[in-house]
Amino acid sequence: MPISAGIHHITAFVNDVQTTVDFYAGVMGLRLVKRTVNYDAPDMYHLYFGNESGTPGTIMTFFPHEDAYLGTIGGGQVGITVYAIPRGSLLFWKARLQHYNIQTMENLRFGEQYIRFADPSGLLVDLVERESGEPSAWAFSGITAEQAIKGFGGAMLFSTAPEQTQRTLEKVIGLRQLGEEEGIIRFRTAASPVQTIDLVAAPIPAVETGAGTVHHLAWRAKNAEEQRLWREELIAAGLRPTPVTDRQYFTAVYFREPGGILFEIATDGPGFAVDEPAALLGTSLKLPEEWEQEREQIVQKLPSFEVRSLEGY
Repeated sequence: MPISAGIHHITAFVNDVQTTVDFYAGVMGLRLVKRTVNYDAPDMYHLYFGNESGTPGTIMTFFPHEDAYLGTIGGGQVGITVYAIPRGSLLFWKARLQHYNIQTMENLRFGEQYIRFADPSGLLVDLVERESGEPSAWAFSGITAEQAIKGFGGAMLFSTAPEQTQRTLEKVIGLRQLGEEEGIIRFRTAASPVQTIDLVAAPIPAVETGAGTVHHLAWRAKNAEEQRLWREELIAAGLRPTPVTDRQYFTAVYFREPGGILFEIATDGPGFAVDEPAALLGTSLKLPEEWEQEREQIVQKLPSFEVRSLEGY
């Protein structure tokens, strides 16, 4: 059975595009590594943020739409996205968020101190210091490489059927249970010590998805062959995976686990430098080749935005 190296990316629905870019680039200091469109709805952006190169395990992606229906965080979703920050940087981040009038709360989980806040669309975010994990080389908007977000520290899952979700995590994804504390079960993949997956042990009712909710969580597959083996495992487990879909920068297989969470198996490659130089990642709109002839019409429907450093910090 293949064992995932951890989270590849997390994708969410959000509202205003400029507000989202200001928050994730300007406040959080992530790099916009790719601007393209939702391949299933090209009148909507698909924006990818991560470290300097968009390494798998650092990539948060968004479908922004100003008129999007406001969703509710609940069962069948990634409830909280967790980012790992360097040791000794928690006070910097608390002060930074306070500077931008972002309300935070602190909580202790499995002996680790977290700060939690919401992005402008309502997505819940945790920051936690982790020793492990490669540092980011991206410095932007007053954040140095010593303070920059490393990538995902993990995620907290809200399931409508947590016992079955736990079985999927252990028997299909290959995670290992680390313990249980105050109604939360913690898992880790042996291949990614920086990431932990927390599952709320009590069932949570399903709710309406929309802006401010996570669409799916993607797990890493090394290559197409490992992805193929995984798809065979999913079929054998009765989880009805989709065919392999080409997403330009990786290939994807989707399936919904019994607790309602949409998962994806995404290949590590080819990566974001296949259609623009590494130094220019995210600076221009990239479209699949078959849509290039419609570029003018697509661009006219998309709102403009800019990646900008926020002043005053």
